[in-house]
Amino acid sequence: MLPIGPHTLRNRFILAPMAGVSEMPFRVLAFEQGAALCPTELISAQGLFRINTRTLRYLRYDKNVEKPYSLQLFGGEPEVMARAAVIAKEYGAQIIDINMGCPVKKVTKTGAGSGLLCDPPRAGEIVRQIREATGLPVTVKIRTGWEMSSKNYLQMADMLGAAGCAALAMHGRTRAQGYSGKADWGDIAALKKHVGNAFPIIGNGDVKTVADAVRMLEQTGCDYVMIGRGALGNPWIFRELLGGPRPTNEERCTLVLRHFRWHLTFSAEARVHREELPPEQRARKDEQQAVHAFRSHLAWYAHGLHGASAFRARVNTVDNKKDIEDALEKFFLGANVDDAVGPESEPELDYRTALG
Repeated sequence: MLPIGPHTLRNRFILAPMAGVSEMPFRVLAFEQGAALCPTELISAQGLFRINTRTLRYLRYDKNVEKPYSLQLFGGEPEVMARAAVIAKEYGAQIIDINMGCPVKKVTKTGAGSGLLCDPPRAGEIVRQIREATGLPVTVKIRTGWEMSSKNYLQMADMLGAAGCAALAMHGRTRAQGYSGKADWGDIAALKKHVGNAFPIIGNGDVKTVADAVRMLEQTGCDYVMIGRGALGNPWIFRELLGGPRPTNEERCTLVLRHFRWHLTFSAEARVHREELPPEQRARKDEQQAVHAFRSHLAWYAHGLHGASAFRARVNTVDNKKDIEDALEKFFLGANVDDAVGPESEPELDYRTALG
């Protein structure tokens, strides 16, 4: 198993950086379940460069658990990215991960995310400047290309490798595909064959189950598997990949409760109030907003279990801590996991906002 810079990871399974998901509480839960690496959700280099208070609060991490701490940046200007990376290092980052795969228009139109696939020299310059400014290993996440007619992942790999890239993750779709169709694992295999052992290749795309992760390793020869969709509502996937058991009802309920309560605290600490509110009113507003934000997690945790549809309908009508806790305890403690209908029997949940 190839190391990432000076870091030898404990296994081959990595949590994907996901917007609104890969905040500190969920990263820690994934680490505890066995994930080898959990990069942060994408963080604006411009926000760090300008010392934006809201952006800085995304940098919080658990130094006792998150080892190594990988911080993902997005941006299109090499100088700004390098300066932001220096700030990230000051806040504890041990790996700088660069997002060159996000297909969202508001990101790509600035020349960031998968917009960098259209300019391999600038992509390489970003890696080079960050590496020289920080001395940290720099990893990158890309797609296979901007569109089917311009797949240039091998050119990107050559450019990024020459700039000192420490590891390259690739989602097996183009920017134009978004999350439609099927990820092309053949491209991941071709990338690994092209790169050899020069630096690690991390495969990503359509890994929904333990079996999918194992198949990706076998079919592509990649060094690591990055799991996004398969970890939504299921951090236990990392434990199962290492030979551990599925969670019991009690384990599932305890972890979901812990995640929910931690999310409330974490969100309240991160919130910036632009209006003056009495403390009681502010606390109530914080609670409501955090509950609303956590509804997606509750839907993912319940997906595939009997009664999930009724549970989602219930939690989507309440906006306070006590009612959510009562509902989730009743549902998860009573769920018959051995007789679950399975995620494939339910309509696909919307995960696109999390995956960027």
